[in-house]
Amino acid sequence: MLYPTANDWLNAPKKRVVVFAMSGLGKTHVSNLLRESGAWFHYSIDYRIGTRYMGEYIADNAKREAMKNPFLRELLMSDSIYIGSNLSFDNLTPVSTYLGKPGNPAKGGMAMEEYVRRQAQFDRAERAALLDTEYFIDRAEALYGYPHFICDTGGSICEWVDPANPEDPILTALSKVALMVWIRGSEEHTAELIRRFDRAPKPMAYRPDFLADAWARYLSETGQTEAQVDPDAFIRWTYAQALAHRQPIYEAMADKWGVTVDASQMATVRTAEDFDQVIAAALPQG
Repeated sequence: MLYPTANDWLNAPKKRVVVFAMSGLGKTHVSNLLRESGAWFHYSIDYRIGTRYMGEYIADNAKREAMKNPFLRELLMSDSIYIGSNLSFDNLTPVSTYLGKPGNPAKGGMAMEEYVRRQAQFDRAERAALLDTEYFIDRAEALYGYPHFICDTGGSICEWVDPANPEDPILTALSKVALMVWIRGSEEHTAELIRRFDRAPKPMAYRPDFLADAWARYLSETGQTEAQVDPDAFIRWTYAQALAHRQPIYEAMADKWGVTVDASQMATVRTAEDFDQVIAAALPQG
């Protein structure tokens, strides 16, 4: 690891970490807190995806909808109006809205073929954004003078890596330049995430084999056709299974490539110094 012991971490003039976990366990909260301290650069994978790699897809999708309106079509065709997404670290809705949900179009769903196409776009985008981490570490220091760096990953990082492969390209690239930190949730956290998702289901990204299997089983169990599927019902049904599918991958990533910090410990962080101590406690002492 980049910091073999707690002392190596605490004494390092340049601290670099990649945090990964299920969405909702505090990755972005602690990243924002560190950024506000003034010494840490916050690299958001989801923001990079939405601005660099999927920005045109998102904007074109909005334009496609606007073109259905004769009034807006005329303004667009004459370059009289501009349509773009208003992405920020705190508002990544345009990305999830573009990903969408499969099922009945009358309920906001899309054809599975189109859903799979957008999932593949996100797959490529997230892989590229993750591999941009080293570039942003160098950029943050050379351009802005930040000594410390935190990469705030999306919950779907585990979909694109194989922690058992010692030559996994993404994990190799990330662990070479930063300390991999898993924020581990408890069973209570998982139950709360499921309740929160059930209240407000949102699109997610899945590896192709998991999605194909989940879709086939859902259609079989419900006896519905693609056009009959309630999009929110499907992603609610899939969410708990996705968490169970992801948990052992996160664990293997931490065991083989980094360290583990419990979400309850990370929740105690109020300052950059607190963060340093929580990470030090997860490293071998010495």
